[in-house]
Amino acid sequence: MHPPASLWWSTLGEDVVARPALKTNIDVDVAIVGGGFTGLWTARELLRRDPSLQIALLEQSVCGFGASGRNGGWASALYPQSATTVIAREGRASYDHLRVMLHRAVDELGVAAADDGIDAHYHRGGTLTFARSTQQAARLSRAVRDEHDLGATDSDVTWLDEQQARRRGGVSAVFGARFTPYCARIHPARLARGLATDLASRGVLIFEETKVTRIDPASRNRRACAVSVGGTVRADVIVRATEGFTPTFAHQRRTIAPIFSLMIATEPLPSSFWDEVGFRDYETFADDRHLIVYGQRTADDRIAFGGRGAPYHFGSTVEPRFDEDTRAFTLIESTLRELFPSLRSSITHRWGGPLAMPRDLSPSVVVDYASGLASAGGYTGDGVVLSRVAANALADLITAPDETTEFTTLPFVQHRGRRWEPEPLRWLGINTGLVLASWADRHEARRDGESRASRLLDRLLG
Repeated sequence: MHPPASLWWSTLGEDVVARPALKTNIDVDVAIVGGGFTGLWTARELLRRDPSLQIALLEQSVCGFGASGRNGGWASALYPQSATTVIAREGRASYDHLRVMLHRAVDELGVAAADDGIDAHYHRGGTLTFARSTQQAARLSRAVRDEHDLGATDSDVTWLDEQQARRRGGVSAVFGARFTPYCARIHPARLARGLATDLASRGVLIFEETKVTRIDPASRNRRACAVSVGGTVRADVIVRATEGFTPTFAHQRRTIAPIFSLMIATEPLPSSFWDEVGFRDYETFADDRHLIVYGQRTADDRIAFGGRGAPYHFGSTVEPRFDEDTRAFTLIESTLRELFPSLRSSITHRWGGPLAMPRDLSPSVVVDYASGLASAGGYTGDGVVLSRVAANALADLITAPDETTEFTTLPFVQHRGRRWEPEPLRWLGINTGLVLASWADRHEARRDGESRASRLLDRLLG
């Protein structure tokens, strides 16, 4: 498998040459299956805690091939579950701890990359979520008030009125915006490849083009094993960090649902365009529609813009051809040009890929000491920062199993979510949700009021 034809891979500034594949059987302390952010950060944090560890990392393509090298480049404090859900399930103290840790983690990611000598184009300009109808304005401003009721201050999140919002970002039909400083723009493929290079220099055994076909638990007479065509890795702990590709393993088809998110990028835009529309601090941006969109102003002054809308495929199937969907690309481009009516430039890149959505929308970090198996993931598109937080939790659980730390007490640690429904219920439910989101957005655009589809979508998502 080769890297996708995305903006990020085409602007790496270096050729991507796969490291040698695994061709023998080896024994290590920890083996990591998956060379994305979760696997890479986990290897890094394990070495920081215990430099003597022997670590092997196995990647089916090249490190960063999956969502880590294809995403929108938002290093944000976003969490896929709502505050209400976290509080109801885990309590207020757990929610407060999670919020503080995620806020802090945005800066810590930038510091970690700099410490490792990685230029990931990190710039913390925050996020603007625009209200582009009175219905969106009511919903977003209410959300800001709710966050303040839960202890946030104006320095954490604030409501901008129409004029304030327009001064920050000149998108069309603005009624206001929610602003939070807890987001940085990054170049995700540069971060992933930089982490891999640094880890290899520190002695981590990285095997690319090595597809793991089976992960076996430990038994009385055998260590846990990761099995590939070229060889087997035996280890005290095997970490599965496979995110959207998890359903390709036996017995994992209902663990997460692979949801496809697609992106486009413009050619570099002239200074006159940016003088008109703003985003002078490279704020990431979105609006409050139900069918999620997200964008950033890149370091070379393009717009990288993406969104949902591609269908879920029956049986949690993941195939390269699903990375492209003409209808979804057309919708994303028309949305971008609707946001920026003066945009006349060409689209130079189109790409996509799967992300992992758990049934309860909760990420998870699990270490099973008896079997020697561990896993982390299920970020539902919010994984740039969450993956690093999860990696810290994994590293603490593996190297200091009897200690309690600020990472191991997070609400998603040792969380085992419910499995998705069997097919065809899974296919019907997820694709019905996509249809309802589209209907709700069209209703709000036409009539500027809440739709029945919006209420049904809320019920479907719980």
